[in-house]
Amino acid sequence: MLSRLQDQLQAYRENPDPLAQLANTIALVIAGNQPFYPLYLYAIVGQAAWPSWLTLLTFPLFAVIPAVARRNPLAGRLMLPVVGVANTVLAVKLVGLATAVELFLLPCVLLSTILFRQTEKRAMAAALACPFAAYFMLDAAVGSPLATYSAAEYRSIINMHVFSVASLFALIGFAFPADTKQA
Repeated sequence: MLSRLQDQLQAYRENPDPLAQLANTIALVIAGNQPFYPLYLYAIVGQAAWPSWLTLLTFPLFAVIPAVARRNPLAGRLMLPVVGVANTVLAVKLVGLATAVELFLLPCVLLSTILFRQTEKRAMAAALACPFAAYFMLDAAVGSPLATYSAAEYRSIINMHVFSVASLFALIGFAFPADTKQA
């Protein structure tokens, strides 16, 4: 049964466009890991992690990216960094800037550049505008977080976010198709 599920996920991830397949891979890994985020936070701060459960609202958006990419590879590729930014902005509202969760905008910037070909500069510019706009507007637009933590808890959460962002960068680098040429 597990093998059949793995085969179905593999088939769902597949796309003839190698950059869309990269986006699909990243999107499905993020979707698969999203339920663990509130659990990690709970391990650090206990009941005060309750707002982090709301980050699961973006789970369906990450999960649908391969379906969108199947119909329109460019739209699927564009969707990944945009959904990543939306998820990050939501997380900032929930747990606050002091947790360094806005670091997740960095992989969005990277994805906004590598998921597009030279002939797709407009899509790239639109994707790139999202994380930069979010970064510059976070303080004013998001307001106070729904939860606050002790200094020691903030340090632990920051460490978790830094490790998670580094892991995401490693995944992107590992999954990047070596045969992709920017045309």
